[in-house]
Formats: sequence, structure tokens, C-alpha cells
Amino acid sequence: MNQHLEEFTHLLEQENRNEALHYILTLLKQGTFSLMEVYEEILAPSLNTMKSTGNEEQDIWKEHVRTSIIRTIVENCFPYVMKEREEKYGVTSHKTVAVVCPQDEHHELGARMITDYFTMLGYNAVFVGSNTPKEVFVAGLKSQKLDYIALSITNPYHLVSARNTIAKIREASKETKIIAGGYAISKLGEKRESLGADYYMTTFHDIISISGGDIK
Repeated sequence: MNQHLEEFTHLLEQENRNEALHYILTLLKQGTFSLMEVYEEILAPSLNTMKSTGNEEQDIWKEHVRTSIIRTIVENCFPYVMKEREEKYGVTSHKTVAVVCPQDEHHELGARMITDYFTMLGYNAVFVGSNTPKEVFVAGLKSQKLDYIALSITNPYHLVSARNTIAKIREASKETKIIAGGYAISKLGEKRESLGADYYMTTFHDIISISGGDIK
């Protein structure tokens, strides 16, 4: 565990929202980390470093509190999203991507961070959120032109739901490209192809393969 992740994790274990937020914003203000590095090397790993208390209910409580703290931090990072979009990447895309979670998937924080990744890379990125029924996907496709739909799947138990959602999107739109990502996708390996998505992405470096706003 790197020093900054260790220090940040200690603040999370104390459930100190104010100090945790101050810690991350200071790293960004001082230029110690880029936003992508903060997300990939500190925030995302910190979600997977919780120590079990041996009590399931307490562990769920602590997980929810930790997730809430990190969500607050992500929302406060948006000015840096726009700063890096304008100053670092300088890419403007005419493409629109909707970032969603399939039905019954309630872990949306990864999807929220992925939305910022697309925004930094110049996309018009729309964060829809968790537990999106297949019918809502279809309604979204009818209400606006979506070049991409990015599905974020954290829980492996929701892969079947994701596969069914992808099939439903295919029926509704032949043009919309489908991206699948998240913790569950990273664990699938080559088996992920069975989901039927067009692209599979789990990190910012996967998404940064975009050139001129388009995925190669």
C-alpha cells in the first residue's frame, strides 16, 4: 500500500469526512497527483481495503459510510475534471455516452468515476446511476441519440442481468456501441466476451485509447 493510500485509508477508518476531503483536495491543489491518479491509486483501492469486524451488519454499515465519504470527494473533484479536460487532454468530442448500472446493481460509485473519465476526455457524459431496468435503457435511447452506453458491473451476480440488458439495447438500437466495465468485468478475463459488448474497459488507461473522441 502506498503512503498516500495508507494515510487516506486511516482517515476513512476514522470516518472523518472533512479530513478525508481536505486530504484529497490538497493533493490535487498541490499537483502531487493528477485526478486520474487520485481515482486509480487512492479512491478506488480504498474501497477494497476494509477490514472485517466479524459482524456482517456492522461491516455493511461501515461500507456505506465509507462509500458516502468517497462519493462526497468525487463530487467535489468536478472542477479538476473540467480543468484537466481543458488544459491536459484538450479533446472535444461530439459523442454522447450514458454511464449506467444494470438492474439490481446498486454499486454506482465506480460508474460515477468512469463518468468523470469520459468527461475529461471530451465526451458529453451522462451519469444515469444504479439499478437501471432494461426498459429504461430503451426509453433513454428513444429520448436522445446515444453514441455509447457504458455499463458498470461491480457484483458478479449481476452479469446475467448485464447480458440481458445488452441484448435489449441491441434490439432497440443497432448504432449505439456498448461498453462494459467494472470490478466484475475485470474478474471475467476472456469470458467477458460472452456478454456481447463492443468494448471492455476497467481503467482510465483503457478509456484513454480514445483518439479524437472516438474509441479505436
